[in-house]
Parts: sequence; structure tokens; C-alpha cells
Amino acid sequence: MNVLIEKELNKTEKILKPDFTTKAGREVFALYLYSKFNQILNYDKQHQTPIFKSINPKFIHKFINRIINNPEKHFLIGISGESASGKTTICNTIKQITEKLNMPIEILSADNYFKDISSLIKEKGSFDKLLEAGYDVDSPNNFNMEQLFIDLEMLSRGTDVKIPQYLVNGTGVVIPHAIDKQAKKIIVVEGMATMYGAVADLFDVKIYVDIDPAIQEKWFLYRAQTSRNQNEENAKKQLAYVREASKKYILPKKDNSDIIINGASSLDYFIQIIEFIYKITNNFSNPQ
Repeated sequence: MNVLIEKELNKTEKILKPDFTTKAGREVFALYLYSKFNQILNYDKQHQTPIFKSINPKFIHKFINRIINNPEKHFLIGISGESASGKTTICNTIKQITEKLNMPIEILSADNYFKDISSLIKEKGSFDKLLEAGYDVDSPNNFNMEQLFIDLEMLSRGTDVKIPQYLVNGTGVVIPHAIDKQAKKIIVVEGMATMYGAVADLFDVKIYVDIDPAIQEKWFLYRAQTSRNQNEENAKKQLAYVREASKKYILPKKDNSDIIINGASSLDYFIQIIEFIYKITNNFSNPQ
């Protein structure tokens, strides 16, 4: 990938910018992106730890049609996968590098659309005791899917929104209309709720982050003990619950993804791919 990026960075000639207001111009742009995407895939296959594990054969055709025939709609990218698969880390990396490069990307977590369960937690005494009582926190019924659908539709049409904030401090409290989100050209949404119901059909690109179970366990226990104040015993109990919930709600949706990526791939390498995407999408000169 380093060689690929260096070749792009060292190019002095620019490509004449297509006229995106015309279908012909968008077709040129779509074919250009298609050729560059194939370049990325070919280089990735040679990497020690490739990022791309599989691509849905229908995806490229769908993506090109989307660019050509529906240019006004903002792009929605959904990132899903099991807990502790690396979704949030990947999104944080995207946020850091895209802010540095001034790319028009907004990122939000679908976990903020958990329903408020503060009264249930108070009734049982703690979040862990609520789980022990059989509360199925990962069920689609426990997300405010209607509001998530409305907010994503508004963002895709270019309207800013205020999304809720779910407090990850064990209280189960949700603060409505707490976080401002801008309708930038690309909206990246992370979380298991991106896979559920009608919301899943809103996304132009559906990415599934796959992870080896041993790495997942290591990351899950580390996160639980360092940032969520859980002891090892409770963390292991919750991991067992998470894995059972994944079998019901997440793994069956994996094959519906457009792209499956490796959550354990190098973040530095992932950053290089983003930099390459930035370079190829900004390598245009304006018509004289």
C-alpha cells in the first residue's frame, strides 16, 4: 500500500474533473473509482494482514448505479460486527484522519439509540443484575429504531439532526436530542442496530467487521476492566451473554454485508487506505 500511495502522491498530472451535474460525467467518475477500488483490492491481497476478507459480488454494480443515478443523496455507510470486534476503534481512526484531511465525513454511534432502561436498572439494582434477570439488551426491540431511521433519512437528504446520547456508565440513561450531527456528504454509522429492519436498507455500503474469537475476548475483557469499571468475573459473564446474543442477532446478518473486513488488521495500514481514497477523490483539475 505504501508503494501505491506514493505513486499517487508523486503524480503531477491531474485528471480533468468530470461534470457531476451530467449523467455522463458521473459515469466517468464511477468508472474511475471502480478502477481505483480494484487497485486497492489487488494490493491488499499481498499485505501480511489484509483488511478485506470478502466483497459481495453485487456490491460494485450497486455502488456504481448509486453514484450515477442518485447523486443528490448523501452517502450512508453502516459498520457492524460483534462487540469488541474493533468497530469503535476503526471509527475513531476514521474520525481522526478525516478531520486531519478535512474530508466531509460525519460519524455517529447507533448505540445512542438504545432505549432508556434506567428505571429497570434501579429496580434490579445494577446493569449486571438486569442481564442476569434475562433482559435481552441487544434485541432490536430495545433500540429506538424508528428514531434512528428518521434521523438517518434526514441526514441522507442533507438535514442536520440532534441525536440522543446513551450514557455508558451503567445507569441506562438516555439524554434525548443531545448530540449535534451534521449532514456531511458521507455519514458513517457504527453499531449493531445498523443491521436491523428497515434501517439496514438505508445504507449505501454495509461493512461487517470480523474478528477472531480469541482476540475478541482479549479486547472485551480489557475494555470492561479499564473503561467500564467491571471486574473480570462480571466481564466474562457479560462476554458469554454477548456471544449468545451475537448468534441470534448479528452473525445471521453477516452475509447481508457488502464488505467484510478484518478487525485485527493494522490501524496504520487502514489509515494508508483512507489516505489513498482521499488522494484519488481529490486528484482533479477544473476545466479551463
